[in-house]
Amino acid sequence: MPKTKKTSAMAEKTLNILKAKARTRKVVSPGVKPPPRTKMAKPEAAKAPIRKSSYSKQELEYFKKIILEKKKEILEELETLRDTMMDSTTGEYASENSTYSTHMEQGTDAMEREKTFLFASREGKFLNHLQDALSRIERGEYGRCSVCGKLIEKERLEAVPHAQQCLACKLRAAK
Repeated sequence: MPKTKKTSAMAEKTLNILKAKARTRKVVSPGVKPPPRTKMAKPEAAKAPIRKSSYSKQELEYFKKIILEKKKEILEELETLRDTMMDSTTGEYASENSTYSTHMEQGTDAMEREKTFLFASREGKFLNHLQDALSRIERGEYGRCSVCGKLIEKERLEAVPHAQQCLACKLRAAK
């Protein structure tokens, strides 16, 4: 495409405007510094991964389902333990019958009863921890470490659904 007088005149005019703007930029007061350049935003892929502040509703429902399943198992276990501690005919706690047992058998029976009570006590504490976890889900506090405030790893919550500390804080506390 050949240059015409009109295109070269427009190019001259544009060039003159640009030169005038460049001269005005150079004539800046000597004590005034130019504003700092703003940095270009990094592309999305280069940014550090954003940490989640809490689990989503679907994830919380998933954890709630796990907790309710564990709670059901514990209640069944407590029922079984209660049945072993209770006399089925009278409905009272089973006691040793001195007419039919010797001292050694009475000692074994007492030890078995004590173990059963300890198991029941342990299961009751675990049930309380699960209930506490359910209330934390309802309050929206579930999944956050009580020490550092970071989100507890999903794998840890799947294994120990009533966990209140992340693994790093739990290990530090154990030392």
